[in-house]
Amino acid sequence: MNAKVFSDKLRQAMEQRGLTQAELIRLADSRGLKLGKSQVSQYLSGKTLPRKGVLDGLAGVLGTHPAYFLGQVELDPPAPAVPLSREQKEEEPSYSFSKSRKLEHVLYDIRGPVLDEATRMEQAGTHILKLNIGNPAPFGFRAPDEVIYDMGQQLTQCEGYSDSRGLFSARKAIMQYAQLKGIPGVEIQDIYTGNGVSELINLSLSALLDAGDEVLIPAPDYPLWTACVTLAGGTAVHYICDESADWYPDIEDIRRKITNRTKAIVVINPNNPTGALYPRELLEQIAELARQHHLILFSDEIYDRLVMDGEKHVSIASLAPDVFCVTFSGLSKSHMIAGFRIGWMILSGRKSVAKDYIEGINMLSNMRLCSNVPAQSIVQTALGGYQSVERYLEPGGRIYEQREYIYRALNDIPGLSAVKPKAAFYIFPKLDAKKFNIMDDERFALDLLREKKILIVHGSGFNWIHPDHFRVVYLPRMEVLEEAAVSLRDFLSTYRQ
Repeated sequence: MNAKVFSDKLRQAMEQRGLTQAELIRLADSRGLKLGKSQVSQYLSGKTLPRKGVLDGLAGVLGTHPAYFLGQVELDPPAPAVPLSREQKEEEPSYSFSKSRKLEHVLYDIRGPVLDEATRMEQAGTHILKLNIGNPAPFGFRAPDEVIYDMGQQLTQCEGYSDSRGLFSARKAIMQYAQLKGIPGVEIQDIYTGNGVSELINLSLSALLDAGDEVLIPAPDYPLWTACVTLAGGTAVHYICDESADWYPDIEDIRRKITNRTKAIVVINPNNPTGALYPRELLEQIAELARQHHLILFSDEIYDRLVMDGEKHVSIASLAPDVFCVTFSGLSKSHMIAGFRIGWMILSGRKSVAKDYIEGINMLSNMRLCSNVPAQSIVQTALGGYQSVERYLEPGGRIYEQREYIYRALNDIPGLSAVKPKAAFYIFPKLDAKKFNIMDDERFALDLLREKKILIVHGSGFNWIHPDHFRVVYLPRMEVLEEAAVSLRDFLSTYRQ
C-alpha cells in the first residue's frame, strides 16, 4: 500500500462524508475502533500506514471497502447518517459547540491521548511512572533558596502590571546575560519577558505568519513549534536531524526545503527531544543559509545552561550579527522552577529589516499587558552569581549520573539503541521496528502504559517521520530509573504489534 495514495483516499472519503478529524475519531470510537488524534494526522499527512485491522475498521466507519484505500475501487456514495438511539436522544442536546477549524491540524502529544489514558488510570487508583515531561519539581529538584527568598521579599512590590516587555531589572539582567553569550547589539527594548518560552513562541509566530508562509522546523522537534506555526496559519516544513550524526541537522536537507515562501529557520539547541548540542561549525552553516536566503533565525535555547561533558553552548545569534535573530531562553529548567513561568526572547542582528515585524510583536505584547511580575522579580538574582544547577551536571551530580545510567540501560535492551545526549535531560531511543513489527508508535506508548504503567511520549509526537522512537525523561531518581529499565526490558522481550 502506498502511503500517499492512502492519505489522498482517506481525505477524499472524509470530505465526501463531511467529517473532520475529531468527528472521524468520535464516529470510530462509537463503533469500537480507537483512533488517536496524532494517529489520524499521521495518516492524513502520508507519514504512516494503518495496520490491516485499522484499515478494515476505517473502511467500515466511512462506509466503503478496504480496496478503495488501495485505489482499486471508486468511492461509494456517502453512507447515511446513523440514527441516534432513544437513550442518545434523551442524553444529548440538539446542538453542540465545535472547536475552531484552526485547531484541526494542531497537535501537542506531550499532553495528548496517551496522557489522557494515564490520567484515567490514575483516577482509577493506578500509580503511573511519568517519564513524559520535563518537569523537575515532582522528582525532588528544588529551586535555589536565594530565588525563593528574593521572590518572597519582593512579592508586595509585584502587585501591579509591569511594562509589557517586563521589569527593567529583569531585562537588564537578561541583556547582560546576552552579552556574556556573545550576542551583539542587544538593548533593553530588544528584550521581552513571557509566561515561559511557550507564550513567546506563540506570540512571535502569530506576529509573523500569513497563510501559506513556511517555517523550517527540525524533525524531531519540540512540538509546540509546529503547533504554533500551524495555529498562526503558516506551514511547518520539517528538516531532518540525522541520528547517525549525533542528531545534528542535515544542512543539505534544510537547503533543499527552502522555497520562496520560507520565512524562518527554527533551531532547537540544545535539542529537545534528543539532547543534542550543536557545534559552532554547524551553527555557522545554518546562519549562512539564513543569510543567503534572507530568513529569520528563531533559536530555542531553554536548555543552554544544562550542558554536560565539559561542552560549551554557543548561541547562534552570536555568530550572525547581520541576520535578524530571535533567541528564546528562561529559568524553568536551569533553576527548576517550571511552574513559575518565566522566559524571555531577545531580538538581535539586523533589526532594521524587521521594523514592521517588531511593531507586530509590540502590539501582541501590549495586548497581554505583561507577563508574571513576581516571576520577573527573581530574574536578576537567578542569572547572577553561582549557578547551583552546575553541580547536577558534573560527574557525581544527579543529572549526569542518571544520564549515564539510562544511556547504558537502554542500549543494553535487545531491540533498542540510543545516542548519548550531551545536554538537557532527555534521551530519544530507537526501536527496532522490524523486530517489534511496529506500525503505530502511539499504540506502542499506550501498550507500554497499560501493561507496565510507564508513561512515555511516542516519537511521532515530536513530528518524527517514522514510528520507531520514543522520548524518555531521565529526571526520576536512580532507583526509579532502574525499575523502569527492568520493566521496559521485560515488556519488549515479548512485545509485537
